[in-house]
Amino acid sequence: MVAAAAVAVPVVLAAPSHADPDTDFANQLHTYGIYGPRDYNAWLGKIACKRLWTGLDADAYESAKFILTNLQLGSTQAQAVQFLGAAITTYCPEQIGVLQRAAAQ
Repeated sequence: MVAAAAVAVPVVLAAPSHADPDTDFANQLHTYGIYGPRDYNAWLGKIACKRLWTGLDADAYESAKFILTNLQLGSTQAQAVQFLGAAITTYCPEQIGVLQRAAAQ
């Protein structure tokens, strides 16, 4: 999990450049082999951000666990962390510290 978080941090720093964040988010997920309904994945990314913002998930590990349980069957823990990194980049860049703390551990 720590190695996946370390990989996710540089990805987070490369912000998407298109006008539609949900499409950019879906395109980024596809590079990780994460597919599924665009609206569902966007919703899940936004919910992950809200859970971090409200403190329901205290750290990247809890957030990735929540994401993994909601991704399609067969998704990996690394994909959940990549999903979290993409969600933070797209929907809540103020939460970048969550990934940085996980990578530092």
